[in-house]
Amino acid sequence: MNPRLRAACDLSIAEVREYAGLHEYDGMTQDLSPAGVAAGLSRLGSGPSEQDHHDEAHLAAAEAGLRTWFGEAQDHRRNPLVHLANLDLACYDREYAPAEERYAARQAHLAAWPEAIEGALESLDRVPASVAASLLRAARGLAAGAGTAGSNVLTAGLAAHARLVAHLERAAKDGPPEVALGGGLLARLMGEPEAMAVDLGVVSVRADAESRRLAEALAGACLRLRPGAPTAEVVTELLSDTPEVDAIYSQARSQIAEITAFTIDANLLADPGGECQVGPAPASRRWAMAMMSWSAPHEADAPSWYYVNPPDPTWTAQEKHEWLSVFCPTTLPAITAHEVTPGHYAHGRMLRQLRSPVRRTLFSSAFVEGWAHYTEELLVEEGFRSTDPHFAIGVYLEALVRVTRLAVAIGLHTESMDLHEAVQLFEQRAHLRGPAARAEAERAAYDPTYGRYTWGKLEIRTLRDEAVARWGLRYSHRRFHDTLLALGAPPLGLMDDAFGD
Repeated sequence: MNPRLRAACDLSIAEVREYAGLHEYDGMTQDLSPAGVAAGLSRLGSGPSEQDHHDEAHLAAAEAGLRTWFGEAQDHRRNPLVHLANLDLACYDREYAPAEERYAARQAHLAAWPEAIEGALESLDRVPASVAASLLRAARGLAAGAGTAGSNVLTAGLAAHARLVAHLERAAKDGPPEVALGGGLLARLMGEPEAMAVDLGVVSVRADAESRRLAEALAGACLRLRPGAPTAEVVTELLSDTPEVDAIYSQARSQIAEITAFTIDANLLADPGGECQVGPAPASRRWAMAMMSWSAPHEADAPSWYYVNPPDPTWTAQEKHEWLSVFCPTTLPAITAHEVTPGHYAHGRMLRQLRSPVRRTLFSSAFVEGWAHYTEELLVEEGFRSTDPHFAIGVYLEALVRVTRLAVAIGLHTESMDLHEAVQLFEQRAHLRGPAARAEAERAAYDPTYGRYTWGKLEIRTLRDEAVARWGLRYSHRRFHDTLLALGAPPLGLMDDAFGD
């Protein structure tokens, strides 16, 4: 491996271990102490250029992004999630290797907890109170993956974990109230990893226009379902149809089969193959509602997991109902399309076919999420469940959540919006309620670029328009998708390399 690529991986151990499948990092934690991060940053860029011009630009963008995240924003000092990912043992749950190998790696990783947590305690000196409070559930959940059998390793690991939880509890009580990074820093955090210059004013205008378009599309779909009824009334009725937790998993499995068959028959993508299982996420990953853990490019083929998270058992009945409304029969199919096919799972299957080490290892988060989000409305465009407005309504509702994220991230971090206003915006624009709306708003504080879903989608659609103009009668969705995904998960600013000019 190019030492430059290795240096970038060394600053992204949790990500490349699980999502790229670089299991030489199994059993290891990243040194996220201030000194450890500084040492890692000093190694970036030392080594030869990549021979392929796109791969060189892709690697350079990743290096620039790491310098911005760790060097300028110092994310390891304000964001516990970076450290939770570093400690998380759930990466060994998926069957990418024999059980005994994964168990040994898990034990080695657990043995490294005390040292890693000392580094975390040294770094986490700028955690905003709201961020600490938002991530306490996930932090406590780490212990669930540590095991129950008594051993010196487990005892030491749990003792260190208790110190980390106590540190976050203090931060939740006494941490600073300010979460804003400032507009300039947010623009660089968005743009540097994507090889783009970002103007937040321009992005805001695009987000507002997209929000209006989606609201109109949602209203039209609701009128098809219930002529004459107000949109809000229809949405409230649909979201109130909450499923039992166990029913979500069986419904999702059925949807995977249906959507995959449509994707192949419509010639949107090749058959992704492989196996995708469905179930609840490990306790340490309950901070998001749904997620994909795919069979990664550098590892032997194995089942991927589509995680769907149940509500917190300590919540009230009303809070549980509001959380489960996200997985109602109207919205769950759109979530499944995003997480599985033609979204993340199918994308992961195509990444496995690449040969470039850079493209198999480094993934633009804005492209990854933008692609999955783009495919949801692609299915509407191509007529999936065209006689039933429920699917389109679900897609537009999910899209309104994503575009509201973009508006909230910009608002919170430029201080033009406070948390209460952010929650209200999710309630007004995205039809979320209770803990779901608050969880979405709070996520902006520790995931400031979570507007990447809509931003990435818009950039992909812009590129698709260019492909239609360039290729004319030779254009097809399948050609565009195959050509674009041959770049892996490229920085948004490098996507036009797909044209080969």
